[in-house]
Order: sequence, then structure tokens, then C-alpha cells
Amino acid sequence: MAKAVDLQVDLGDVVTASAAKQIAENIRAAILQGRLKVDVRLPSEDELAAKFNVSRPTIREALKRLAAQHLIRSRRGPAGGNFVTAPAPPEAGRSLANTTTLMVAVGDINVDEIVTARLELESVCVKLACEHRTNDQLELMRTELELQRKGSLTDEEFCESDVRFHRAIVDASANSLMQFLMHSVIEGLQPISNMIIFRVRERQEIVAFHKRIFAAIADRKKTLAVEALTELAAYTRDRLAAAIERRG
Repeated sequence: MAKAVDLQVDLGDVVTASAAKQIAENIRAAILQGRLKVDVRLPSEDELAAKFNVSRPTIREALKRLAAQHLIRSRRGPAGGNFVTAPAPPEAGRSLANTTTLMVAVGDINVDEIVTARLELESVCVKLACEHRTNDQLELMRTELELQRKGSLTDEEFCESDVRFHRAIVDASANSLMQFLMHSVIEGLQPISNMIIFRVRERQEIVAFHKRIFAAIADRKKTLAVEALTELAAYTRDRLAAAIERRG
């Protein structure tokens, strides 16, 4: 059974308006620095409130902030409480993608930066995929290619298949860090690009690029894979400019 620990966290001066935020940030720092280990139970709300000299509602708000970051989990019952948890990669990836999408929405990231970042990061992935792809991963890509050739697909269905095709490439890289980082590109930025250009792009052009990328990965030809991806990026950049000009 996990035991509660004495929370050795220096809170510093806390002002009432930002107490919950400061408490959450300090506990978060203790977790990231390894001073609080995974599965350790935090002190009770009453104990935390006494330690930081704040109210229980303030502690609850701090704990909500940590839970939203997937840094703690709650468990009910006699052996329950709030426990430090390791962020699950899918949840952390979705959080990263959501943050990236928000940055685009408020103008912190522009469309040209989207294309550039996607090309540079995914170029690494396609080269790794050429080395590490499995037959099952190739089959996933092939399935999406066959689906994309169907004229009956709606724009939304085509865009969803587009995302799955590139996710399969990233997964084939066999690099967990790249897979995590690419959540912001594949699940965050790529749908935004698709949403902007779907009216001005030609599906058969996209499928042709995908076919070349797939063939190069299947044949383990890194140079050809990167060349096809680079041309896809150039086409995407051109279509984004056309879509933005049409809007203007």
C-alpha cells in the first residue's frame, strides 16, 4: 500500500489570488524533479491546507490543476487519496496537440511555420520508418491509400484518412519521442492545414504523393521518401497560399 509522504516543497510567498496556481506549480516541480515519485500518495487536503496556510477550496483548485495535467490521480476508499501518476503518452500527446491548436488559433503560429515544422520533423520520421517499418505498419498505410482513392469519401473522411496515413508513418519510426512530439503536428497542425486547403487541393495529387512516400518506405529508400514528402510540403504550402488569397 502506498504511503503518504512529508511534502518537502518550498512554496515561498503566496498571495491569495494566485495561491492555487503557485501550489500546483510547486507540487508539479517536485514531481518533475523526482522529489515526488510515481504512486506516492500526497498528504490529505486538510494537511496540505495547514502546510500552505490556505483554505481547503484553494487546495482543491490546486489539485484540479494537477489532475488536468495528468500529474495526479484520485482514488476513493480507505486506501484512497491523491497519488502522483506518470502522464500516459496518448493523454500527454493530446494535451500537446490541443495546446498547439490553440497557439495557431490565437496567431502565435502561422501557416508557413506549420508547413516548415511538419516537413522537418516528418522527414526524420520517414527516414526512420524506412529502417524500422513492419509489414503490419505497411498494411495500415496501404489500407489508407486504398480508402483515399474512393471518390465517395466526404472531405471530412478524406482528411481523417490523411491524418491516419501520416500517423502510421510516424509510428513506423519506432522512436517514442518522435511519436510524442509529432502529436502536435499530425493530430494538431495537419487537421488545421486540411481545413484550410480542402477546397483548393486535388485529392488525386495528395494520393499520388502518398503513394510515392509509401513505395519508398516499403523499399527502404530514404532519399526517395524524403523527396516525395518535400514535394508534398511544397504542394501544401502553395495550396495554403491560394486558400488564404481566396479568403482575402
